[in-house]
Amino acid sequence: MNSQHRHREKDREQKLGERIISYFIGIYVKIRYRIWMLKKESNESNLPLQNLRRICLEHTSPVTSPLALISQIEGSGGSYLNQLFDGHPELHTHPHELMIGYPEQHLWPKIDLDDRPERWFEILFEDIVDEYNREGYKRGREDNKTFPFIFIASLQREIFLNYFDSVQFITLRDVFDAYMTSYFGAWLSNQNYSGPKKIVTAFSSTLAMTKENMGLFFEVYPEGRLISLVTDPKNWSSAVKRHRPEKYGDINLAVNQWNENALAALRNKERYDDRVCLIRFEDLVSKTKAVMLYLAEFLGIEFDDILLVPTFNALPLETNTSFQGEGRGIVNSHRSGQEKVTAEELNTIERMTSEVYPLVLSKVVRFE
Repeated sequence: MNSQHRHREKDREQKLGERIISYFIGIYVKIRYRIWMLKKESNESNLPLQNLRRICLEHTSPVTSPLALISQIEGSGGSYLNQLFDGHPELHTHPHELMIGYPEQHLWPKIDLDDRPERWFEILFEDIVDEYNREGYKRGREDNKTFPFIFIASLQREIFLNYFDSVQFITLRDVFDAYMTSYFGAWLSNQNYSGPKKIVTAFSSTLAMTKENMGLFFEVYPEGRLISLVTDPKNWSSAVKRHRPEKYGDINLAVNQWNENALAALRNKERYDDRVCLIRFEDLVSKTKAVMLYLAEFLGIEFDDILLVPTFNALPLETNTSFQGEGRGIVNSHRSGQEKVTAEELNTIERMTSEVYPLVLSKVVRFE
């Protein structure tokens, strides 16, 4: 490497370090121990990226808590529930949809322990973080509000690989613990990084819909939890038809998918029993406190009022977001009733779900 190139690399590192530190002293971030430590060691001035990486590596905390997975068919409010968990002091909350599926997003990743750690990281890495790092996080294409998201992917890789230095006999759980440790360690703008955590929450649509996925999930996390939201098929069909007509415009195909999801929820509940919780989406919206009190007990955490407010990185979210964010947009769509579904389609939905819907309702948690 010639002298001119070295100077360019050093200048690039310096500018990135300055950008990150300037973010930390901005209005978006609450003063937490990790941020205070970074500011103190950088003297709130120029901080080369290599020094920032060293500081982060030295102060990375292992994330070995079990995973509470929120999963069901899309359009059921899964990311909205995860946004209610966001900011709780006893939780690490994965900030966007969990995208570790491999070789396709809807498949739980199969890890071969005979592979090299570099290959494990390639399989699990969520490249969406690069987009969020450049452009900020948005809940959906129609949402005008963007949230800062500072994440160093190369730092994540380094934390992941370093994790195994202290592991003598590597297990599947070690691989996933290394990933969660590296993710939350490289997410520098995380306002809820410090303090003891009991569980990690994450949302990933459709992962819970196959036997194999759930078998692999509970193999990695035998003490893990699965939360699946069950929606009224008429409300669900109305919402997804409006927002995803290219996928759910055919009512017969859409309801077949709803039935498949409901049967998967029943199967998961029967097989994994008290590790699985089925919640009506309508209850989550209309009886939020009762539902979140129950889910706090289900996850073994203390109830906190922050569980009643959807947030991103502890920052309040707007209530009029799009379907793609699957938060309040879905709430509003469900509240609007079945205005986008014809009478004939309503009859079709009722006929096609007449056997499955009562069965799944018999297994959901009841809130009086």
